[in-house]
Amino acid sequence: MIHFKHLTKILARAGLAVAIGFAASMTSTGAHAQDKTVRIGFQKYGKLVLLKSKGSLEPKLKALGYTVKWSEFNAGPALLEAINVGALDFGNTGEAPPIFAQAASAPIRYVAFEPPAPKGEAILVPKDSPLKSVVDLKGKKVALNKGSNVHYLLVKALEKAGIKYADITPVFLAPADARAAFERGAVDAWVIWDPFQASAEAAIGARTLADGTDTVSNYQFYLASQKFLESEPKLVDAILDSLREVDDWAKTDIKAVAEQLSPSVGLPVPVLEVALKRQSYGIKPITRQVIIEQQQVADTFHALGLIPKAISIADAAGPLAP
Repeated sequence: MIHFKHLTKILARAGLAVAIGFAASMTSTGAHAQDKTVRIGFQKYGKLVLLKSKGSLEPKLKALGYTVKWSEFNAGPALLEAINVGALDFGNTGEAPPIFAQAASAPIRYVAFEPPAPKGEAILVPKDSPLKSVVDLKGKKVALNKGSNVHYLLVKALEKAGIKYADITPVFLAPADARAAFERGAVDAWVIWDPFQASAEAAIGARTLADGTDTVSNYQFYLASQKFLESEPKLVDAILDSLREVDDWAKTDIKAVAEQLSPSVGLPVPVLEVALKRQSYGIKPITRQVIIEQQQVADTFHALGLIPKAISIADAAGPLAP
């Protein structure tokens, strides 16, 4: 077992340590099996936010003798660190955060995924920027959230353009700080996901150098702690069933979804409609092909020295689709 101090160093390198203080404060409530509470982490945008606002999960879990505690995170790495220290049972992130978490020996398990949404993340430049293509990023400062799904987009887009990762200067910033740096010209480009992407396009005319099309899949994953999956598989199934119900509603009425999300996200309905149209729909069990693709992401990060050791994604896979 990795010593906690060593683990913290690894997590800091991967951009996951930001949630340690939050997570430690939550562990005092005890394990879910003791307090009969399912602890779900969500980000400001996505199907879990819709599930929370719909309130349809609570009755299902109440019938099983459980309540729900929701906790919001600004990005996937912090959410997975909360799972790592035992403060959360379930959450969702993009494709990169689980890799950094697994490399830090976090006990996470992939339980479901959303199909590819390559247009839901992009490399943005200011509207009047002289940069015209990814090739022009050589020697430039690029803002991104370290360990997030856009980290992989940047790596692969540079590779596709024949540019080495070492040829750009990554500036690791959370979305709000990155937006501020982008607007004041402190960075030359910003790699970001929706709805921040759609907001920057609408509010400041940010221009896309490249999105994930023909470069990355941009999967969204649903993850559970190993302990929660092994001890409460029926609860995991209940959460996923409720998510699929919300997903079915969302894909048929995007405007209604945007109207429901707008107050909590703080973005105008038209901006959210743009972002929602770039999302994917149809929550599915993990497949062997998805594991293979996720392994390619992990191997890329290891080759670049972004994670401290090679990992096997199959080791963290929950039940697979037949």
